[in-house]
Amino acid sequence: MSHVDEEIASQPECWERAAELAGPQAAALPAPGERVAVVGCGTSFYMAQAYASLREGAGQGVTDAFAASEFPAGRTYDRVLALSRSGTTTEVLDLLAQVADGTATTAVIADPDTPMASLVGSAIVLDFADERSVVQTRFATSALTLLRAHLGLLPGTAVADARTALADTSLGELAGCAQFTFLGRGWTVGLANEAALKMKEASLSWTESYPAMEYRHGPISISTTGTATWMIGTAPAGLAGDVRATGARWVQGELDPLAELVRVQRLAVAVAAARGLDPDRPRHLTRSVVLAGG
Repeated sequence: MSHVDEEIASQPECWERAAELAGPQAAALPAPGERVAVVGCGTSFYMAQAYASLREGAGQGVTDAFAASEFPAGRTYDRVLALSRSGTTTEVLDLLAQVADGTATTAVIADPDTPMASLVGSAIVLDFADERSVVQTRFATSALTLLRAHLGLLPGTAVADARTALADTSLGELAGCAQFTFLGRGWTVGLANEAALKMKEASLSWTESYPAMEYRHGPISISTTGTATWMIGTAPAGLAGDVRATGARWVQGELDPLAELVRVQRLAVAVAAARGLDPDRPRHLTRSVVLAGG
């Protein structure tokens, strides 16, 4: 069994531990009314997108998500919240070193003995969710679980749904698809983006992701027999029929959206195995992106 297999399987327990931290760590997390920027790279950026949508939708205050390299210089926030498994990613470290005086800073990291911990006012350490694999799974979902729990938006069924996702035996039917499109609405757009990334990283699959309504405005033309379109969350009326009319397979997520991401993680590993790939060693990737001179 690969490291990523083991890490995917451990998510229900990790989510329970992450949710338990929401209360004790409340003072380090965004308070209602704060103007917040959430930053990360790769998977962490997509978790930031999901959280930003959830927080604004809950009426907690302006919340913007940025890839760390694209943070708008000169824009002011009450708090910058950084998500980083490694705590060593160059772009996030550079950003935190330049945050304006008076701005609160928090990092959610897996390892406290990293440069990021010394650059922020508060560090929340999810060491139980750290990973050996290059491909992120349990750290990202545990970080988002922590943030959902802090907002009071973690359903009591989420952990049970994760266990259901781990027991799903139907994924083999999708493994032969030539292309995958992932769709989301609201906070699940970030999850759709992450789903597409997971399939690329682990299995070199051709994937795309879109807000569900935008999919109709051109991207649906890629769908045909032998492709799959996977909706994470509630689909717009009529979309399933539009997809089926192309000949593509329609996959409607029925579980908690974060548990649907667990299903995608498992699919990515299954497709990698079918193609003779090692999901622990994805092509051209490293566990943390540390740029020359960074």
